[in-house]
Amino acid sequence: MPRIFDNIEKSLLPALQETLELSNRADFCVGYFNLRGWKELDSYIETWSGGKNHCCRLLVGMQKLPQDKLRQVMRLSKADSGMDNQTAIRLKKKLAEEFRDQLMVGAPTNEDEIGLRRLASQIKAKKVIVNLAPFGRTFLVFYIFHCFLITTWAT
Repeated sequence: MPRIFDNIEKSLLPALQETLELSNRADFCVGYFNLRGWKELDSYIETWSGGKNHCCRLLVGMQKLPQDKLRQVMRLSKADSGMDNQTAIRLKKKLAEEFRDQLMVGAPTNEDEIGLRRLASQIKAKKVIVNLAPFGRTFLVFYIFHCFLITTWAT
């Protein structure tokens, strides 16, 4: 059953942790990904084997900057031609810059560094699969969990 969290009366983090404890796979769709915040969830993902059916798939959205919106409106061609490789590469670089900028704010703690190293390790092991949602696409923030339940019947 869907639940709505406002982080005032209902906090999202404990619910995510409790549900991850029971899950073997998850799909997250978020508009912003806090690299340092991953350490709050990484231990739950770490127990998964990785790969297609035992991973956390993370779709990260990108917001359009005002200058990008202006360029889109002022284009000569209004036809939506999709995304070419050059644009995809530019967007990936932009997201990498945004992540770098996140890490430059404040003094990192030892826990932050351990969490970032674990995230990198989980990405390499395919326990976390990160994809980019190109800006201009609207989506909701959601978290889907997959659980296998084994029941035994006593007779």
